[in-house]
Amino acid sequence: MSRAGGDAAAAALERAGVETVRRAVELDLASRFQESLMCYQEGIDLLLQESLPKCLCFTATKDEVKKQHYRQKISEYMTRAEDIKKHIEKEKQDGKYHKQIKIDENATGFSYEKLFQEYLNEIVTEVWVEDPYIRHVHQLYNFLRFCEMLVKGPCKVKTIHLLTSYDEGSGKIQQISSLEEIKQSLKNHGVTLNVSFSSSIHDREIRFNSGWMIKIGRGLDYFKKPQGRFSIGYCDFDLRPCHKTTVDVFHTKHTKKT
Repeated sequence: MSRAGGDAAAAALERAGVETVRRAVELDLASRFQESLMCYQEGIDLLLQESLPKCLCFTATKDEVKKQHYRQKISEYMTRAEDIKKHIEKEKQDGKYHKQIKIDENATGFSYEKLFQEYLNEIVTEVWVEDPYIRHVHQLYNFLRFCEMLVKGPCKVKTIHLLTSYDEGSGKIQQISSLEEIKQSLKNHGVTLNVSFSSSIHDREIRFNSGWMIKIGRGLDYFKKPQGRFSIGYCDFDLRPCHKTTVDVFHTKHTKKT
């Protein structure tokens, strides 16, 4: 790489790192610690990438004061990230962790992967879904997409429990047959689906045996109907507009209700 190219690469990396840690500080001040930690880690990683020290040998970055400033700031960010990590872990141990995500009307970028992937590590082997509206065709497809995400990993889900309510109209037979088809398909992937019904269920929540609990105001059905079968967002839920809703994330010591 030429000296000019090295300077440009260093400058771009510097801007990305600085912008990311600036966002981390903003989230930190807003007490959005989980998001802040992720930004601190990403920003620090950008500033510590191997390419940056190599580029520091060029004339544009020979300012020792500037380099010392970066060393000091990176050290401070690393210390703060470690403090946040300990804080989050303590909240989880005390059962006090709470993160809230507000999804605006017509917002995009909120696929199931974006919402849940952060909590689906290899510890997750069992999932509980309580949602009274897994009835109509599009809601059944939503649940299927959620199951597909679990099958893809990186979690090692072996059992999924679904508690929902019966379709009170003519779609009851289709609802039952569709859930049975999902059950058989999951079985082919080594996953057991247990389905039960309740006429009094109102809560909408998803729990993982790792301790994470996610409550979505609209349950899994927070996506708007696509404009057509061949419109953008029909297949990729990150591009699908959403209804306005709120997502609350908790961490508790016990996820299975007694």
